[in-house]
Amino acid sequence: MESSPSPPLIPLPKITQQIEIIGFLNQHLRTQQDLIIESTQLLLSSSLTKQCSQLHSYLLNRLTKRTVSWISRSFKANSSFHQLTLSLQNLSLLTSPHGIGSKKFRWVLSEELPRLANELNRVESIRSYLQSAIQLEALVGDLEDATLFVMACQTGNMFSSKLSSSSISDDTARKHDKMLQAIKAMNDIEEVLVTVVKFHPQWQCLLRSVDVRVDKILAALRPQIFADHRALLASLGWPPKLLLSENGSEQITGLTNPLVLMQEDKKINYSQSFIALCALQHLQNKREDRKLNNNLTKREKQNLWLWAINEVVSPIASRMEYHFGKWTEQPEYMFALAYKVTRDFITGVDDVLQPLIDKARLISCSAKEAWVFAMVQMLSGFLEKKVFSLLAEKYKVKHLKTDVLSSWLHLIDLIIAFDKKMQSLVNLNTCFLTESENFDGPSRGMSVLSIFCDRHDWLKIWAKLEFKNAWATLNTELKEEKTWVVSSKCKLGIDADEEHLLSTIEDHKAPPIAELFLQIIWKLIDRCQTMPSIFSRAQFIRSAAGRFIWYFFKILLLRFKSIELSPQNSDDVTIVRACRLINAARYIWVKLQEWTDGVDFLEMKIAENDSSKPTQDNTMDNDCFFDEEIRSLTEMETNWLVEIIAVILRQFEILSLDYVQNKDNFEEDPDYTNLVVAREAIDLVVSNYFVEALDALKSWLYIVKINLNRKDFLDLWRSVAEGLDHYISCSIFRNEIRISKIGLNQFEADMQALIFIFKPYCARPHAFFPCINEILKLLKLKREEANLIQGLLSNDESGPKCLHIYGIFHLSVNQVLQVIRYRIWAT
Repeated sequence: MESSPSPPLIPLPKITQQIEIIGFLNQHLRTQQDLIIESTQLLLSSSLTKQCSQLHSYLLNRLTKRTVSWISRSFKANSSFHQLTLSLQNLSLLTSPHGIGSKKFRWVLSEELPRLANELNRVESIRSYLQSAIQLEALVGDLEDATLFVMACQTGNMFSSKLSSSSISDDTARKHDKMLQAIKAMNDIEEVLVTVVKFHPQWQCLLRSVDVRVDKILAALRPQIFADHRALLASLGWPPKLLLSENGSEQITGLTNPLVLMQEDKKINYSQSFIALCALQHLQNKREDRKLNNNLTKREKQNLWLWAINEVVSPIASRMEYHFGKWTEQPEYMFALAYKVTRDFITGVDDVLQPLIDKARLISCSAKEAWVFAMVQMLSGFLEKKVFSLLAEKYKVKHLKTDVLSSWLHLIDLIIAFDKKMQSLVNLNTCFLTESENFDGPSRGMSVLSIFCDRHDWLKIWAKLEFKNAWATLNTELKEEKTWVVSSKCKLGIDADEEHLLSTIEDHKAPPIAELFLQIIWKLIDRCQTMPSIFSRAQFIRSAAGRFIWYFFKILLLRFKSIELSPQNSDDVTIVRACRLINAARYIWVKLQEWTDGVDFLEMKIAENDSSKPTQDNTMDNDCFFDEEIRSLTEMETNWLVEIIAVILRQFEILSLDYVQNKDNFEEDPDYTNLVVAREAIDLVVSNYFVEALDALKSWLYIVKINLNRKDFLDLWRSVAEGLDHYISCSIFRNEIRISKIGLNQFEADMQALIFIFKPYCARPHAFFPCINEILKLLKLKREEANLIQGLLSNDESGPKCLHIYGIFHLSVNQVLQVIRYRIWAT
């Protein structure tokens, strides 16, 4: 069957003036009937489109022929230049008596050949530019043709029930084909532009001109595609009606999903429209990636923000917001409705739309995640406009701040619970993911807390309210003295020698207030974990948890000052209270250090360093998130430990003052010279003046050991031993004590008793009393050895080297001479 001949083409007017154009239109569109015929049959439009296409093809053909002709000439010129170069080289080599070393040949190499090479490069660049320009012109022309056809179709009537199904199907098929042709043309254009950006970045004018033309086409095409898609969704019965239950607003009855109930023909149309929308978004993302140099963060968000899913959410969101408006004082109903709608439709969305996303070849895109993300963003938008904005205004009113505190924190509690429930929906039926309170990867963006990422003023208000609430919780516990008393479990195993990892509060012997403080801090930190922006999370933690930490440090400082630790007031209760504060500081230090080693805190620290926020402390590099807080804790812990050490040493000095100042303890009495042998045979006991000081020292060290954490006690007893060694040795030199044979035995017995006190804490406590050991070593020398050392130190300038031979490393030359001089030798 032969097709009917096409109607004759209407001749184009000579478009030279506006009057001729108006006359042309009046000639063919005289009556309203002509307009109706034209709108249905498109005779004039088709004829004009066809003639424009023919003219375009004619011009393109002429331009192509001329360009090919010009390129062929450039190839011939290139070949001629090449042959000329070879001929010149051969001629120079054959005729020149000096061969390649002649001046003419050097001139050809240095000037002519580079000039010819530059000319050839210029010709090649022009040829490549023209080839790319022609290719882009052809693709843009195809894009404009397809776009004109799509725009000419009547969207509003396409899904009307008055039209026959066959006409709807034909119109939809033709329009869909043209739409795909337009998207393919844009994709081809983008591939060419990517090549141009990669190999010819200097062609900025060509890039800008093509981008401008494509952007204009997209500005007209996108609304048309969205309008078609929305009309198709409406014809499917989307969105479904949200029917309230008979009890009121607390429950919503079961919802039917029109997407699951689609008929076959409508399912085909919807699939085509959905895929076209996905393809258009993918193309738009490629264009933005090219312009933004492949921004990774933006691309991850694009995987969640799908236009086709948003078009499904948008109409149902408008109905949900109607109900939200009635529940501004009861926000729990908003979250319940949003969760129920999301949950009821998520299975249908995953079953119907995920295959379409896979067919559109959108990598790393999930219909389930996009659906949940869009619903979360919908609820976030409503809360931002209608709820948080109102609360922020009330916060500025002084007498309303108390009401804002409870309402705001209640809303945050609902948001955190809602985010966790939405995350569980994303992980639903995903075998390799388990329900967790951690929000990693793209799911982190599915949080209503994204409201605060762009509203730093609201973020500050939220942080202040969280701080006030946390401080009120802790303040009630601070007044309870039992929270500062260490549990009896902390004192178990005080004599254990084995080393183990100190991690629990019992290991550090810290009071319960330290654990309670850390629990409140971690709760503050955990409340912002679903916030998408890393830098915003860091700001919140600094404003809420960081401020809370510094306030608690002030409490610790005030309590330590109230102890009034001094040599005159160092009873057991005072030292125990001081040890508890040191243990609390140590335990908090360890936990903060553990937290800052986590990936989340490392990311927040990097985000702070990358921001324009100035470093608060220029004297040291902040290498971790809580670096300043940790350094402050270390300083407090060290200072308090030094105060306890000073008190112990000062009290030992007071109790042993008579011992070190009584020279009769060490000088031999002339009346007892005949009893030397008897005295040597008797085991001497500790001096009476020294017993009280040793007993007090032993008692203090034991009390500190059972109340202080292991690490700080280790530092304490070593520092005490070092201080005692320095004090006793300096007392001997300062008081110019003369030591006899019997006095030496007594001094050695006293020092052995002193060192024995530290035996439970170390296998070789003698190593921590080097000065006393060396004094005893010098006092035990024979008279001949002492005279020899005295002579060497008096005459030889290399005295310290001589002392090293005798094992003296900690005493100076003058101190050694003083000890030898004060030694009383038996006659």
